[in-house]
Amino acid sequence: MVPTAEALTTGSLLFLVLAIVLALGFEFVNGFHDTANAVATVIYTNTLRPWVAVIWSGAWNLLGVLASSGGIAFAILALLPVELIVNIGTGPGFAMVFSLLTAAILWNLGTWYFGLPASSSHTLIGSIMGVGLANALLSPGSDIASGVNWSEVAKVFRALLFSPLIGFFVAAALLLLAKALLRKRPELFAEPPKDTPPPRWVRGLLILTCTGVSFAHGSNDGQKGMGLLLLILIGILPGTYALNPHLEAGALATLQTQAARMEPTLLAQARSTKIEPGSETALLSSYLEHGHADERTFAAAATIDRRLAEVLRGKNDFTSFNVDERKTIRTDIYLLSSTLTKLAKTKAFNDPSVAGFTRQMNAATQFIPAWVKFAVALALGLGTMIGWKRIVVTVGEKIGKTHLTYAQGASAELVAMATIIAADQYHLPVSTTHVLSSGIAGTMAANRSGLQIQTLRNLATAWVLTLPVSVLLGAITFAGGLYIVVHSLIVQAVAVVGLALLALGAVLFRRVVLARTRTPAAS
Repeated sequence: MVPTAEALTTGSLLFLVLAIVLALGFEFVNGFHDTANAVATVIYTNTLRPWVAVIWSGAWNLLGVLASSGGIAFAILALLPVELIVNIGTGPGFAMVFSLLTAAILWNLGTWYFGLPASSSHTLIGSIMGVGLANALLSPGSDIASGVNWSEVAKVFRALLFSPLIGFFVAAALLLLAKALLRKRPELFAEPPKDTPPPRWVRGLLILTCTGVSFAHGSNDGQKGMGLLLLILIGILPGTYALNPHLEAGALATLQTQAARMEPTLLAQARSTKIEPGSETALLSSYLEHGHADERTFAAAATIDRRLAEVLRGKNDFTSFNVDERKTIRTDIYLLSSTLTKLAKTKAFNDPSVAGFTRQMNAATQFIPAWVKFAVALALGLGTMIGWKRIVVTVGEKIGKTHLTYAQGASAELVAMATIIAADQYHLPVSTTHVLSSGIAGTMAANRSGLQIQTLRNLATAWVLTLPVSVLLGAITFAGGLYIVVHSLIVQAVAVVGLALLALGAVLFRRVVLARTRTPAAS
């Protein structure tokens, strides 16, 4: 049963609308960048007309988003400071969401304007880090290093660092292999005739790779916006979105049983250590931020575990809980699940039932409503259709010194598709921009086509600057946003940001309506 709608004040409703617009705006601008890469090869090989390519790619992005598991969405949220996730419904929590989204959109728009395929993943993660560091700096007595979940950041950045290298070298190797095996198909490795579509089987292959990259991009990058959008909904409408209303029958009973069984094990690890009543949340938050486990950590986990077991006893669904109870249950589940997962990873707690218990807890809180998936997919698709040309020109014309060939386009996209799908299975966010651009560069190098050093220098500069600039923007916008919230000027902020977004939308719409759609000429 889905909970009934919550009553909202006018201010809260305005806040909710703006937050959703910002979250979808991030995915809209993401479409300018990442999805545009997927259509570059089919446009520059004359496989599809530009308008057909962007619509086709947008449709497969939609399917990719709808088919996604949601794991990456919650992996991105794990980068946020624990304090802000726990207090998402407060002023600092809202300032956090607005700040990181605003910072990410600003940098993405700037790099798009100059035709630089920057990473939306790097941008978002940098903004999250900036918000976390600023929050720690502005909190009296806090260690600035505690503002970021460094273990999660390291895991994500390993994926973002190695995926472009995979794109470059594997795409180059694939092109060389194709040259060795397909010597009787020289048309694959020659510059495509101007305004002439490729042979039917080549065209089918390129459409297939474009489809695969678009689908994979939707399933990976689309989840970043979904996670942030859900975080907004949890903060403003906790009664509806804090807990999964579609949890299978009997799941709560199973969760309650597992919680009751876990308590004695946690108490044994606590070794009779006592903690002050009400301190359990702060203790687990501190452990998740600093990573120092002791007997008090287990005592706090046992306290929350006992509370969870007691509140779920005899319950079949979440409809009988009021809004405050749902918020408390979600916070308890988040802290307990995150703590047990971290203890298990660091070998500080070796209990075979932890994996099943945390999986049950996550099922109660980690869910993506269908309308959120559709909204994100639509924003991605529209962004692709409106802002594709600048990035497509860079990828198709300015990386190599020669025109993109059929084999180069297919090799780069096959590798990009496989890399993104593999990363999706392990809930790792990767950059479609980096993987595909690196793949194109790899095929150009392998083909000895030559690389345009100025373009590569610009790309490298954008890639290197994305993280520090995003961190700085995130920190500055968070400090400003926190000031606005504290001084009760949120209505003015909503009006200013809303008008700015409307103005931007009007400018972009005018450009699209008045511009003539045509295939860019090869250099």
